[in-house]
Amino acid sequence: MIMSSTEFFRNLPPKECAKCGDKIDEMHDCYSHKCTECESEIY
Repeated sequence: MIMSSTEFFRNLPPKECAKCGDKIDEMHDCYSHKCTECESEIY
């Protein structure tokens, strides 16, 4: 049986920061792959 798109998106794991691995608070229009702490680091 084919799963509904709503069920598919509910079952996705939480988004994680690509740098530190912490969970990212997702927003509907956010395409970032880093958490706010890692994004604000100065190199």
